[in-house]
Amino acid sequence: MAVRLLFDENLARRLVPALVGIYPDSAHVEDVLGRGASDEAIWTQALEHDFLIVTKDEDFQRLSVLRGAPPKVVWIRLGNCTTSQVADLLLRSRELIGSFLEHEEATFLALG
Repeated sequence: MAVRLLFDENLARRLVPALVGIYPDSAHVEDVLGRGASDEAIWTQALEHDFLIVTKDEDFQRLSVLRGAPPKVVWIRLGNCTTSQVADLLLRSRELIGSFLEHEEATFLALG
């Protein structure tokens, strides 16, 4: 199963082309829903289109605990970091993310 990531606004759009080889069919929220999309709209988009939400925002982690999965959330916990550091973390975590997706009860994965 291909992993499709939906990057939140707090992450750079450059992540989509940077990771296309490993995470094809991924997208950035601004490209799909426009700038300033609500958390609810992002959640619904991810649910309806089989995306995994990738964010630095604790709000999505909380939503995942409250509502359960799907969608699942990858919570980037790097603090101030560069786009290349986020890309590298997601590349290094490919197997971990795959295992996370297979675990039905898991709602979020904190990486950092």
